[in-house]
Amino acid sequence: MRAACTISFGGRAGIPKLGRCRLAVASGSYIPRRRYVFAPAKIEEGEQVAIVFITGSADGLGRAAAETLLTEGHRVLLHVRSNDRIPAMGDIASRAAGIAIGDLSSAREVKSIADQVNAIGRMDAIIHNAGVYTERTRGSTIEGHPNTLAVNSLAPYMLTALIERPARLVYLSSSLHRGGEGSLSDLNWNKRPWDWARAYSESKLHVVALALALSRRWPHVLSHAVDPGWARTKMGGVDAPVDIDTGQRTQSWLAVSGESAAKVSGRYWRHLKQEAPANEATHPEFQARLIAEFARLTGVALP
Repeated sequence: MRAACTISFGGRAGIPKLGRCRLAVASGSYIPRRRYVFAPAKIEEGEQVAIVFITGSADGLGRAAAETLLTEGHRVLLHVRSNDRIPAMGDIASRAAGIAIGDLSSAREVKSIADQVNAIGRMDAIIHNAGVYTERTRGSTIEGHPNTLAVNSLAPYMLTALIERPARLVYLSSSLHRGGEGSLSDLNWNKRPWDWARAYSESKLHVVALALALSRRWPHVLSHAVDPGWARTKMGGVDAPVDIDTGQRTQSWLAVSGESAAKVSGRYWRHLKQEAPANEATHPEFQARLIAEFARLTGVALP
């Protein structure tokens, strides 16, 4: 986290901002032209302002986390799948530091998202929030991967490898990850009949394993996985038991909190409390094999 300086929107001087004295307008990204809403009074004395990138922040838990961080006075870089989703975002678009645009099911567009984020500058934290759930068919991306694997597993891996290393990383998982053990023999679902629920569980175990591996691989980065619970979002449905505020609270807190409890690494969280993840996700050998397989499937090596 850094002291405030200034930003330029399309070459015009902005209000006091965070980052490298001038945040570049990333090619292909959307930078709001209207007045940026700055709320320094929400930051507690002694705290610093963070800039946080959140994937899948057009709606649901990603948008809720963005709203929380903006209300607290932090800077947020949003992400949407395509330009046509921006108008429906309302005023949050004008309050954001910018919007990165790209489809996480496309490796080419994932690389473009990473370029857009890097052009703006180093993030203090990244919340890997985006995900898909009920993919009733395997589907096939341009690269030949199932959509669930591409969006939920490969995209966060690629972004982690390609975006300048932040101070904090948060990966959204699910309690269902505990049913996802044993995936390495067929990550791409080429040999097995498609099972969307199993594929989702596997993908959520993957990001837990990645988060825990990074806590050792990058000791100066705080890396976590979070189970937000079954929340009342478009994905979770109206009957979900967890309200959206509770669902977003842990990842928002881990991204910016100065509390000592948040300054640990390699933990799995649910509703501000640490829990034990699936056993396989904690094994260094599994983590190493998973990362190697991700590198093979994407052609992107993890630094």
